[in-house]
Amino acid sequence: MVFVKQAQHPELEEMTLVAVMGAFSDPIRVGLVRVLADGRERGWGELRVPVAKSTLSHHLRVLRDAGITRTRQEGTRCYVKLRRDDLDARFPGLLDVVLDAACGDDVGAHVGVDHAPPHA
Repeated sequence: MVFVKQAQHPELEEMTLVAVMGAFSDPIRVGLVRVLADGRERGWGELRVPVAKSTLSHHLRVLRDAGITRTRQEGTRCYVKLRRDDLDARFPGLLDVVLDAACGDDVGAHVGVDHAPPHA
């Protein structure tokens, strides 16, 4: 029998400003948030970043641990989605300010999404 470790996500009241701002301190993570801001859940394989898969995994874990994203595993695939409602409830307006500033300064623009269907 194979056991899959489920990702831990902080509850709303456990999210801290320091953790969230720390997660926003890296351009790759800001780029990932920009991509996820469209509200769609994305498979990790759809994300296009100029880093190794292990580094992408690290960045996604930092975002998840801060409460910015939610990760879901389905079989061998992982999916990630922005926790916009939770962020807006805990820190009203913060996400919009960060996204506006990131777009204005072109932070994270080198991160994208592959629009081709995922490989089986």
